[in-house]
Amino acid sequence: MSVAAANASASPRFILTLGCPDRRGIVARIAGFVADAGGWITEASYHSDPETGWFFTRQEVCASTLPFGIDELRTQFGAIAHEFGAQAEWRVHSTAERRKVVILVSREAHCLYDLLGRVTSGELDVDVRAVIGNHAELATVTRAHGIPFHHIEFPKGIDPEGKQAAFAQIRQIVDVHEPDAIVLARFMQVLPHELCAAWAGRALNIHHSFLPSFVGARPYHQAHTRGVKLIGATCHYVTAELDAGPIVEQDVIRVSHTDSVSDMVRKGRDIEKVVLARGLRWHLEDRVLVHGNRTVVF
Repeated sequence: MSVAAANASASPRFILTLGCPDRRGIVARIAGFVADAGGWITEASYHSDPETGWFFTRQEVCASTLPFGIDELRTQFGAIAHEFGAQAEWRVHSTAERRKVVILVSREAHCLYDLLGRVTSGELDVDVRAVIGNHAELATVTRAHGIPFHHIEFPKGIDPEGKQAAFAQIRQIVDVHEPDAIVLARFMQVLPHELCAAWAGRALNIHHSFLPSFVGARPYHQAHTRGVKLIGATCHYVTAELDAGPIVEQDVIRVSHTDSVSDMVRKGRDIEKVVLARGLRWHLEDRVLVHGNRTVVF
């Protein structure tokens, strides 16, 4: 790699993503626009889906090579995106803008510990604005990392109005921060439909099974009863349909007939942490493009 190329890849980059009906000339139009502006493309990915007739692309452009900033880039690239139809979906983001995250938790600590460890080490360069828990157990570790913890107590038993009030408090805290991602790190509460809609494309959940197998509660118990030989975890976007949102990342680990439910839970936690961290990173890097209930991950 030349010195100029190395400098280009290390400097802040503008990330352009586009999903639109497929047609001839999309790649040439985008590349020509960037080249005409003096821009240097450092990474480019494309996918054409013959089943849906949809085209997807993600481009990284060295920010310092363009004669204008991100606002003007959004204006110009938005005009180009609309050339490919009113249905086109596009985004422009700068890597110089640190992404904001809010994490929702319950009692299970492993996913939160893992994310906070990655943030503290610099491996995951994000701004965790708050952690919200429906139990108070994880307040100490959160505050030890200098992050505000909010305990929102949920009612016990059947109390729809009380639960609605608790979710209203959570929404108020989350929306103040305008996060790029709301992470359900084993939150163990089902988001109401209005929050699924308000946070669509930003709310990420980690489910402790290889979806679509074993949705809902106690998937390890279901897996043990079924005698499976592989268990897994799934990071997916949250939708109104339980555990059925677009899948971002999955992984598995082998188990055997000698493993108890507790063994499966212990092994599964390792997979859950890795899958959630990967999914969150790819989301924040704009590597995940959603079309319907499917994703393209570049």
